[in-house]
Amino acid sequence: MKPFLFALRQEPSQRLDLSRLTPDRLVGRTQKEIEAIDIGTTKVDAKVGDLFKVRVGDPQVVHFEGGSERFDLLGAKLLPGSTIHVEGDVGAQLGRGAQGGTITIAGDAGAFAASGMTGGQIDIGGDCGDFLGAPLAGEIVGMAGGRVVVGGNVGQRAGDRLRRGLIIIEGDAGADLGARAIAGTIIALGATTGRIGYLNKRASLVLAQGGDFGPTYVDCGAHHFTFARLFSRALAEDSRRASRLLSQKLRRFAGDTGVLGKGEILTPV
Repeated sequence: MKPFLFALRQEPSQRLDLSRLTPDRLVGRTQKEIEAIDIGTTKVDAKVGDLFKVRVGDPQVVHFEGGSERFDLLGAKLLPGSTIHVEGDVGAQLGRGAQGGTITIAGDAGAFAASGMTGGQIDIGGDCGDFLGAPLAGEIVGMAGGRVVVGGNVGQRAGDRLRRGLIIIEGDAGADLGARAIAGTIIALGATTGRIGYLNKRASLVLAQGGDFGPTYVDCGAHHFTFARLFSRALAEDSRRASRLLSQKLRRFAGDTGVLGKGEILTPV
């Protein structure tokens, strides 16, 4: 069966709330009912049918032909067994609160991608904005499960308040990577800057490029970690570069001792 298709007719004139276009919310609806869904965020109506050409198909596999940095909340609260693919860019809060399923983005993503995510996988082919996997204002924890792979660069404070799960960044990371992380794993294959792992409690940060992590990180020496080698095998399909990095001899820095101090930063020797 062909996927459920939304083909973008024109660039939207306002930011769109696409949280209503997840597979579970499309099941049982007719094409006419779907085209009548209001996805606008202003007083001006913006119906699905005004902005997209809709082709009904398998509701568990949704494709968007064409994207926009105004596509907000795409894949929000996505359920296991569902798939969303976008040929283009998306806006803020991609996969917000996703519980499972798979989201693939051919282009870039905005801020707060994977915020509140608890399961599933998100693959972003391009760059990602600030606060990847971070909580929104007033929330205690950020991403709490699942995997995110970014093929390009990410903005500031990626992995802020990370609770659980895996983030792989194949490009450069902005300032304060893994700041305030509670647990989970972040792998950065490009350059990093700022207060890396600031107030990290129990998270593991694996960096392809070392640096000065400050006095609250303790150098524990270089080792061949068995767990890292086993983990590298599991990462082969997600990122070959990350897999190769974890298979090497790594130097461990324990910290941040300014807080709980059970976290770590691992770098190649």
